[in-house]
Amino acid sequence: MVPPKEFLVQPDPSDPRLTRRVDGVDQDGARLTTSVTVERPLTLFLNGQEIVTMMSICDYPEYLAVGYLLNQNMLRADDRITGVEYDSDIETVVVRTDRETDYEEKLKKKTLTSGCAQGTVFGDMMEKFESVRLPADAVLRTSWLYTLLKKINTAPSLYLAAGAIHGCVLCEEDRPLLYMEDVGRHNAVDKIAGYMFLKGMEGGDKIFYTTGRLTSEMVIKTVQMNIPILVSRSGFTAWGVELACQVDMALLGRARGKRFIALSGERRIVYDADTARVGEEPRHLQRKGAREDDAA
Repeated sequence: MVPPKEFLVQPDPSDPRLTRRVDGVDQDGARLTTSVTVERPLTLFLNGQEIVTMMSICDYPEYLAVGYLLNQNMLRADDRITGVEYDSDIETVVVRTDRETDYEEKLKKKTLTSGCAQGTVFGDMMEKFESVRLPADAVLRTSWLYTLLKKINTAPSLYLAAGAIHGCVLCEEDRPLLYMEDVGRHNAVDKIAGYMFLKGMEGGDKIFYTTGRLTSEMVIKTVQMNIPILVSRSGFTAWGVELACQVDMALLGRARGKRFIALSGERRIVYDADTARVGEEPRHLQRKGAREDDAA
């Protein structure tokens, strides 16, 4: 079987819609011009019902819309989507299905979670979470991990070009497949979830990487995609760790260079790499990470 191509989707920092040059001054009062990330409102409709307006860079609005609805349990795995329509002029995306949905009841159950502003989790999400069984035989080889970190950190991205952005990457073994970015980590996750649903991609043999914190929301969304391994360059929350332990997910944080900390699913880790041959993270990423990652 031919392995999937790397970076089926990846950021395009040269896209003029995604960044803007802005003049300012530095700490010494010297004039400078720097790139900043552009965010836009995106209003999501499910059939004829307005669901939410979120802030996004709007590079993959169709995937974001479908992934959001999936992760909020407004779409079921067996739903048939008849159309996804994006209108950039009115900043609206409409998802259409061939059956009526019960989104109004879902909205009544909505509770705020740790996601950036728009992150929400519904009352029945935990019920679904508790019924999930992740693939028992999935493993993470440290040789895969170190290769992935190098490929991801050296790939062109808005994170490197402008900052103020989160990245999420769907990987298989040592190959990064989907690299999505957005101003909220939940948006980046939802884009990957939407792509997987629309393309019929399975998660049981995948690894999920994020630049954001390992919160309860991040763990829940990864579990809903049936992905057994979750890696972050940032840190953990206690509930995120508790939920990962509950489903035997491999949960690795502070993954930078040759370093990481695993707080769940240690049995899934295969230590097959010689760390003496693995380099430390480049200095420019260390500085950028110290400024942004833990405030994410």
